[in-house]
Amino acid sequence: MNVTHLECAACGLKHEARRLHNLCTQCGKPLLVRYDLKQAAASLTKESLKGRAPDLWRYREVLPVEHEENVINLGEGFTPLVRASRLGAQLGLSELYIKDEGQNPTQSFKARGMAAAVSMAKELGATKLAVPSAGNAAGALAAYAARAGLEAHIFMPRDTPQANVIECEQTGANVTLMDGLITDCGAEVGRRKEAEGWFDVSTLKEPYRIEGKKTMGYELAEQFDWQLPDVIIYPTGGGTGLIGMWKAFDEMEEMGWIGPKRPRMVTVQAAGCAPIVTAFAEGKRFAEEFPNAHTTASGLRVPKAIGDFLIIDALRASGGTAIAVTDEELIAATKEIGAAEGIFCAPEGAACLPALKKLMAGGAVKSEERVVLFNTGSGVKYMESFSKPVMVAKGS
Repeated sequence: MNVTHLECAACGLKHEARRLHNLCTQCGKPLLVRYDLKQAAASLTKESLKGRAPDLWRYREVLPVEHEENVINLGEGFTPLVRASRLGAQLGLSELYIKDEGQNPTQSFKARGMAAAVSMAKELGATKLAVPSAGNAAGALAAYAARAGLEAHIFMPRDTPQANVIECEQTGANVTLMDGLITDCGAEVGRRKEAEGWFDVSTLKEPYRIEGKKTMGYELAEQFDWQLPDVIIYPTGGGTGLIGMWKAFDEMEEMGWIGPKRPRMVTVQAAGCAPIVTAFAEGKRFAEEFPNAHTTASGLRVPKAIGDFLIIDALRASGGTAIAVTDEELIAATKEIGAAEGIFCAPEGAACLPALKKLMAGGAVKSEERVVLFNTGSGVKYMESFSKPVMVAKGS
């Protein structure tokens, strides 16, 4: 489409666009897709969007797929932006919103990234795709690979929510469950991919998942009539969504759609796995691997993120911060959000609420500010997190 090249996010080395890449060949850091945004803006206008389908491909001029027949589409994107009036009133906020990514195909925001990644893998000739996953990325890869007619090889920790495992099996993927964490699964993919002929679509180890995820930023701007919110609170494991939105804001400014003002970006992690929170608090740009990582929010159980510096750069540039919440807090928040707004959040998405409360208690969020919480998936995929004995009333 309008892609000019790929560029290393760390050292800036340019890479040729129309071929399969994983990480930068010079420094091993993530690659970002760059566009001729002047050319893109010639046909991608605010007015043109009014007649386009309500999915992420409405922004096709700033997405990497060149040939329409390679687009793998299950209806992903343009998810509801719900005004959380009841919850906002309880908190004393006049403009609180929830971006509900659980409405995507495969019930999570991972559908966005995999739609773009699988479409590009197909376009560039890959036939076998592999991924380590804590759950939802696996389900998304399995679905989009099946739709594309490609093989999916998935490696997940043995304690991954059962719904994710079954989802992958029932959509034709080759599933391997492993002892350990997502980092152990990633190491296994790394050991075997060359011999097996797999293309690795791990988080930020290929350049296109971020392109699908960045559309959350475009959608927020469009849904708010091109006025960005004051604060975005985002649950962060690998961080692709936050990095993607930050990239989208820069692209929109270059096309003249928005000004230089940015939301304060807030990363939320689980107390049992908080490498970004720790690095941010210590003033570091790169995060150490978090020891003994544990949390019921499986999507937050990422002890080491390859895009750590991009997350932390966005937090600092926006005047944002990073906050850790306990499992007890995020599970309680799931019910609080559900009872107030009827949205059954994934534990990761629910973690945004206790983070917001901490921000408000410290005076970092004002009552009149426009705040968006990201629910990254549906709670129905996390039954183990909510399972407990049911109390039966006497005489029933």
